[in-house]
Amino acid sequence: MKGEKRTHFLNPNAVRLNKSLGDKVGLKNLGIHIIYVEPGKDTTEYHKHYHEEECLYVLSGQGELVIEDDKYSFEQGDFVGFPANTASHSLRNNSETTLVCMVIGQRLDQDVGDYPNKRKRIYRNSGVWDLVDLDNIIDPREKT
Repeated sequence: MKGEKRTHFLNPNAVRLNKSLGDKVGLKNLGIHIIYVEPGKDTTEYHKHYHEEECLYVLSGQGELVIEDDKYSFEQGDFVGFPANTASHSLRNNSETTLVCMVIGQRLDQDVGDYPNKRKRIYRNSGVWDLVDLDNIIDPREKT
């Protein structure tokens, strides 16, 4: 499988070669990807999902995993899972070799996610994405 170069829309340093294994075999409810991340690059923008679960398994290489602003060494054989509505997270290749990971995540029709470092929230509904500034969200339970 050749793979596709992808850059995250909110993080120009999040560049990876993506092989969508799940798409190749027709999976609709799970995204299963092998990603290749060069030294100094991020896998994605620091984020969390409110409704979808996601997990990462390192096949080779190493990186720095950030979970709720705590940093951890993350290397070959390591696995981490993020149940829905838990921790914000990201992974960076801080080594001198290519980081190769398997990334698995749900593909629900609807999800909400936050990008805390960008102060953004994304709403995804049946393929339509809406991105808003967190500062513009009004909680109707709050009194003004």
